[in-house]
Amino acid sequence: MTAPTVEPVTRLIDQPRVDLYAVAARDPNPIHRETPEAYSGPFGRPVAHGMLVLALVSEVMTNAFGEAWERGGSLKVRWRQPALVPIEVTARATLRSETDGVATYDVSCEDAAGEALLTGTASIRLES
Repeated sequence: MTAPTVEPVTRLIDQPRVDLYAVAARDPNPIHRETPEAYSGPFGRPVAHGMLVLALVSEVMTNAFGEAWERGGSLKVRWRQPALVPIEVTARATLRSETDGVATYDVSCEDAAGEALLTGTASIRLES
């Protein structure tokens, strides 16, 4: 199998999405909700969960590789800046290398202005 081109995904991360994620993740941290703590905090408004942003990278890789990504994909990322709600986020993956049956992609999530929210690499063994 040759490493495929991975199509980007863009999603709006708004407060209702963050609130649903907070319940699912059992993360009641007030910095993610419309609370006095969020508005008086260092960012002046709610911040999306990092894992909610990171999930978009997994989505683009799952779209390209399906169950193979779920079984054996790996990610290594670094958060660059917080995702201040509401925010439109685009996840991208660009092939970096294909060696010994393993494809490695440069991955990122960016805001609408192209500022990086996270960057890193994703790797997956290519199936024959």
